[in-house]
Amino acid sequence: MESDVKGSKIIRLAHGAGGILQSELIEFIVKGIAQKNVNDGIGVEELDDGATIPLKNYDKEIVITADGHTVFPLFFPGGDIGKLSICGTVNDILMMGAEPLALSSIYIIEEGFSFDILGKIVKSFNQTAKEVGIAIIAGDTKIMPKTTLNEIIIATSGIGIKDKDIKICDNNLKAGDKIIVTGSIGDHGAALMAKREGLNLSTNLESDLAHLKEIYLAIKEDIKQNHIHAMKDPTRGGIASALNEWSSKSNLSIWLEEDNIPIKDEVNSICDILGLDPFNIACEGRALIAVAHNYTDKVLQKIKATKLGKEARIIGEVKSEEPKKVFLKTIIGGTRFVDMPLGESIPRIC
Repeated sequence: MESDVKGSKIIRLAHGAGGILQSELIEFIVKGIAQKNVNDGIGVEELDDGATIPLKNYDKEIVITADGHTVFPLFFPGGDIGKLSICGTVNDILMMGAEPLALSSIYIIEEGFSFDILGKIVKSFNQTAKEVGIAIIAGDTKIMPKTTLNEIIIATSGIGIKDKDIKICDNNLKAGDKIIVTGSIGDHGAALMAKREGLNLSTNLESDLAHLKEIYLAIKEDIKQNHIHAMKDPTRGGIASALNEWSSKSNLSIWLEEDNIPIKDEVNSICDILGLDPFNIACEGRALIAVAHNYTDKVLQKIKATKLGKEARIIGEVKSEEPKKVFLKTIIGGTRFVDMPLGESIPRIC
């Protein structure tokens, strides 16, 4: 961590970017919490996409997640902060294997913000919630003095429901599992950076921003039968962060095939210009799915039959040797580590 002139440790932008530094910040915040779960469900210590509250005397459990959404610019190719807020919340619930039910929203707005712009954001927020079929049942608004906040932040909490027997979590990988990605990686972060930096590229690249309910419904029966062991939307820190979390928590290794990982030429070009790694760049409409090896082809075909998952591919395998590491078998025949990013050099993208 950096220090200020008095020698005190200070927060950096990278502490919110989905890598090692964010893990350190989260640990700092949660270490003093006395009660970290309810009814022995998944709680804050697991650092998963959400938490679970098993209901006593019922075969169901509640899934709950919370997120803060901040992006610049507020409107970008393929979406805006309103749509982003719904998709981010819903996807975290879906990635726990749960059916989204309802959410709350908090709008924190800078003094002087335009009602016209706010109206567009709220319309997008509400329309996306309608498409998903999730109710907006509570919320709050706060206004901050001018210059104390940059435009607007939207904070959400979402709840869903799932069967207690479904076990989908970061520490649940099994040796032999195959890893599926549901589409090309890095589109969201690259599209935002191209827009933000004014890169004069002849490209129609858009964010991959989308809710994943269509994919969830396609593989719902496999989720119920526990053919699927883990799911994650690789947002901050990209697939590098998500896969390293899986391998570390499951005490297993993940071996990727570089040639199988879908990356658009435009994303590669933007990353080359800006010195970024596509593996570290956020997605907002993709899922990583770990599937029992004998069901992988079946699950893949179901995903590819959806509009959102038609470009899905198997990109790697889970193994027992070299635990807690992620490896990439390169196109030229070598092997290298895929490290957990320290922090992402793209502030305000989700």
